[in-house]
Amino acid sequence: MPSKTHPKLRVAAVQAAPVFLDLDATIGKTIDLMGQAAAQGVKLIAFPETWIPGYPWWIWLDSPAWGMQFVQRYNDNSLVLGSPEFDRLRDAARRHKIWVSTGFSEKAGGSLYIAQALIDDQGDVVQTRRKLKPTHVERTVFGEGDGSDLTVCETPIGNIGSLCCWEHLQPLSKYAMYAQNEQIHCAAWPSFSLYRGGAYALGAEVNNAASQIYAAEGQCFVIAPCATVSPAMSELLCTDPGKQQMLLKGGGFARIYGPDGSPLGTNLPEDQEGLVIADIDLGMISLAKAAGDPGGHYSRPDVTRLLLNKTRREPVVLQRTAVPESTGFETLQQDEVFRSSAA
Repeated sequence: MPSKTHPKLRVAAVQAAPVFLDLDATIGKTIDLMGQAAAQGVKLIAFPETWIPGYPWWIWLDSPAWGMQFVQRYNDNSLVLGSPEFDRLRDAARRHKIWVSTGFSEKAGGSLYIAQALIDDQGDVVQTRRKLKPTHVERTVFGEGDGSDLTVCETPIGNIGSLCCWEHLQPLSKYAMYAQNEQIHCAAWPSFSLYRGGAYALGAEVNNAASQIYAAEGQCFVIAPCATVSPAMSELLCTDPGKQQMLLKGGGFARIYGPDGSPLGTNLPEDQEGLVIADIDLGMISLAKAAGDPGGHYSRPDVTRLLLNKTRREPVVLQRTAVPESTGFETLQQDEVFRSSAA
């Protein structure tokens, strides 16, 4: 009897700058990079956090009043699920026969969310998710996700999960992903350009270490795309020398790691755009799992356990309730669904 076969595939982490605050142009650049990757035999390509239409760096550079000049433009160029712009990504995935994990600012009604989408090589949407908790001043722009966003998807190329940025510093969220037998993890980062020399925790050393530890801790392959800050972005946002020092150009540190934490692929200079590419073999995961599986034989549920509430949180649910026939009409009754974050 032949032994079980495991998926082997070529993957890519994007290191590039979006066409900042331009939805259509950034989608065009996304499709170009998908084509470049597909031409090199890549089966799965991953894009950075809020790649579309770019990360809102102004929130770290000045007061909220100063940043208001970008708010309407950012909203107008954020991506709506199911829109013609979103369908362009799906069509390109089908045309290039490539799986795509992309970060984007999701516009839903009047709110924005830090989101990721996984699209398969037939153009079908496998998953969309939102960052559970925007980090620090990100909360002035984005809303929160919920437990349904901590989901690993079983696919023909492996069990795939995604997190954004400092979600990789949230131990319980990470454990929820590990316990779902994640095999390929898309770790999206915006850029490591901010406060260089002044805030070590925001730099490449700490955050790439978080991606690397995720790989070794969860015994999975980690694709960690990372955006760059382009000269055009710097010119728009860094309007004085002080801001230029707070947000440097470049900052691209895209990486790929194996399930033992080993670096894979050839890294690029931080100011260079391109793809970090690696060939992965999911059969290698069993070797790493033999040493320690945090969601299995290396766990102690009798000592510590995680409660994962995957209920999707909705602010309002309308329930149509019939009233006595003698009245001849129906009324709408609003359920009480405002839940605390601990629910």
